[in-house]
Parts: sequence; structure tokens; C-alpha cells
Amino acid sequence: MGKPIFVVHEHHARNLHWDLRLEMDGVLKSFAIPKEPPTKPKVKRLAIQVEDHELSYAKFEGKIPEGYGAGKVKIWDKGTFEIVDRKDWKIVLKFKGKKLKGEYVILRFKKAGEKDWLIFKK
Repeated sequence: MGKPIFVVHEHHARNLHWDLRLEMDGVLKSFAIPKEPPTKPKVKRLAIQVEDHELSYAKFEGKIPEGYGAGKVKIWDKGTFEIVDRKDWKIVLKFKGKKLKGEYVILRFKKAGEKDWLIFKK
């Protein structure tokens, strides 16, 4: 079995955002990132955990019809990753993509809701 995959969808919905999807636990764990994902250290972005998606969704590009999530979706980046560390409140990953490369941390806000995380490059 190969390394797990990731994909970042650029999603032109009501508000432009990026959807980070990580192959974990047999699904794509998904996070909506309101601003372009960070590619340089010290840049932190909000990452809101959203519903898991099926693995097949990693290849999706196209238009989502009217309704929830309506809008154009295209792949912004994709590749593989390694889990360096994983806890309930922190995930450290090593991305191997064209834009996302190197070690990243996804860290849950301690006092915010369960779905509010930060993503940044180490």
C-alpha cells in the first residue's frame, strides 16, 4: 500500500475558499481554508473541519450544481503525505505536492469549537 494522498480543491462557491482533503481512516478528512493555503513558514490560516468525503472525491473537478457548496471546483494541489505525529488536537504532516511541500501542522484552537483549527508550515 502506498503513501496516503492529499488534494486541495480551489472552490469557487459563494465565497472562494480552499478545501484540504487528507486520506485518513478510509476517508478524506476535510478542512475548509478561507484564504489560500500557506506555502511559506510563519503564515497561519484558519482551517475549519467539515464533513468527511469519500476517497473518490480526490479526483473531482467540475461544477457543483445549485444548493450546498454550489460552484466551480478545481484541483489546486495534490500529492502524498506522511503523518509525523497525530493527536486529537494536533496533526503534523509532511506534504509532497507541487505547492504544499515539507512539514505542516494542523492545530486545534483550545478555546474555540471542535471544528476550528490552524494550519501552518513549520
